[in-house]
Amino acid sequence: MSTTAPDQPERAPTVQVREITLQDAAAFQELCLALDQETEFMMLEPGERPADVAWQESRIQRWLAEANETVLVCAQGDELVGFVGIVGGGYRRNRHSAYLVIGVRQQYTGRGFGAQLLAAAEDWARRQGLHRLELTVMTHNQRAIALYRKMGFEIEGVRHDALRVNGRYVDEYAMAKLLAG
Repeated sequence: MSTTAPDQPERAPTVQVREITLQDAAAFQELCLALDQETEFMMLEPGERPADVAWQESRIQRWLAEANETVLVCAQGDELVGFVGIVGGGYRRNRHSAYLVIGVRQQYTGRGFGAQLLAAAEDWARRQGLHRLELTVMTHNQRAIALYRKMGFEIEGVRHDALRVNGRYVDEYAMAKLLAG
């Protein structure tokens, strides 16, 4: 039964962006497997990701053990609907930078969740003292490119034939954002 008046639209449940925990392993695995099925814009194809929750738990432990790495999840109730992975450089010369991977379930796109995740990633990166955020995006993924530009990312170059999707080579843009101060 709805608690809103008949002439008012029902509100979507509140979304929370937070750092992943080990307890999220099964839900995160489910999210990643769903993204592999729903879109060709993610790196892994359906069936390529290990379906083992223990594997996901070990990945989460590794991310959380590093000062310049984490995963932020977008949770709607008990369901994870999106994430941004932040993978920091592993050497003194690139520890100031981090590579981002972002994914939002298809049914939740266009609601601002991607922007919330990127803003949270930037806040987290600033707290860690990071200076550079970078990512890659297929050149035909116009919706994602528009989001990244809106969030301050700039195209730095083209990675020609960077991926092979459905038997065809696909170019990617290399994009980055420098964090001032």
